[in-house]
Amino acid sequence: MLYAIVDIETTGGHASANGITEISVYVHDGERVVKHFETLVNPQQHIPRYITALTGIDNEMVAEAPAFDEIADTLFEILEAAVFVAHNVNFDYSFVKHQLKQSGYDLSAKKLCTVRLGRKVFPGLPSYSLGNLCRSLKINIENRHRAGGDAKATVKLFEYMLANGARQHIDQMLKKTSAEQWLPLNLEKTVIDKLPPKPGVYYFHNSKDKIIYVGKAINLKKRVSSHFTQNDPDPKRQNFIRNVHKVSYRQCATELEAIVLESTEIKRLWPRYNKSQKQPLQKYALYSFEDNRGYIRLAIDKKKKNLPSLYVFNLLNEGLVLVKKMVEEFELNAKLCFLDKTAFTSKEQHDLDPPVVYNTKMKRAIDALNENLPTFALVDEGIAAEEKLCLLIERGSFWGMGYLPKSYAIASTGELKNFLDPYADNDYIRNNIYSFAEANPEKKVLLNS
Repeated sequence: MLYAIVDIETTGGHASANGITEISVYVHDGERVVKHFETLVNPQQHIPRYITALTGIDNEMVAEAPAFDEIADTLFEILEAAVFVAHNVNFDYSFVKHQLKQSGYDLSAKKLCTVRLGRKVFPGLPSYSLGNLCRSLKINIENRHRAGGDAKATVKLFEYMLANGARQHIDQMLKKTSAEQWLPLNLEKTVIDKLPPKPGVYYFHNSKDKIIYVGKAINLKKRVSSHFTQNDPDPKRQNFIRNVHKVSYRQCATELEAIVLESTEIKRLWPRYNKSQKQPLQKYALYSFEDNRGYIRLAIDKKKKNLPSLYVFNLLNEGLVLVKKMVEEFELNAKLCFLDKTAFTSKEQHDLDPPVVYNTKMKRAIDALNENLPTFALVDEGIAAEEKLCLLIERGSFWGMGYLPKSYAIASTGELKNFLDPYADNDYIRNNIYSFAEANPEKKVLLNS
């Protein structure tokens, strides 16, 4: 087996927006180096000052160097027949693969990370960065932060690992079923191995244990793994992956429970890398009140915490459509429902039904609204055999969910709420529950509110 031990210098940290300024490849057969390829590369873009300060490579040095396209065929020929080895391999591989693709070559090599390998062969060291690891193992690095110097140090490190029992680990890491080739640098394979193939919600944590992403899954192990199997060079994607240091999860009984929990957790935690469902929701409500002339009126306003309402909704337009339907169906007055906010004319005031007549129509409209707002429970299998999952919709809005004893017979909402945890309602959750209820009518239990 051949190993291509690679190091590159670049103009920045992300493959899709930056270029390679230098590359060094040592081809190793497991015993010795059999080939070496090294060159400066003209990235065809400006090299920032901070990069020059780190590597010593400036724009003048690469002005006469070949563009990547000029070395692509040679490089591809070397790499396609070997295992791609690097210290933090996903960084180097993402750049080389992206640049080769731009030149018309599709690299699909096995990868081996000497950081991950070092943790297995020499566990318990304080740091596994190239400089610190070589220092711990007394491996000298010449020409640090240049491709040739760092690649040569990685060769020495690789040979030292081979001499200390690395082959057994390499064989396992290169298996198709192994996650070692694609996992983020700071995420251990055992974390993925422990994930169950069950529905649930998963959390990605950064180095400070802060949750930076929340997702839901039908199969936790498969879904979490899918985040890392594609070597996308997009800067945001690469930055996200590099920040993942830990995965935690909460198993759910069903996908619907996971949908509800994910939406709730995104709004509670506001994770950095979640984009959808992060818009702050302005809750509105439909209220009724009696004015100083004795008329019962309808009004839409922002939801008040301690004021009873007829109906709660997230979109103002949803409430307006509802009130318009009530006005048309029960011949209510648009001005008494604040759909028309102009003042009453004398004629309009004269033609208005007296309060006792008008309020009868209004009460019929409110009664019909209450009848049309469903109250029901959705009952499904629980995680454990002796329990069942329950989600409650009360008067058209999501109230909460939880687990009931398997033998419990649902009789009333008041008693049922003792078993459930209240959750915040929103359109996304409600729409998913209604869709599930429509597709699974046998799991729906109608209740009186």
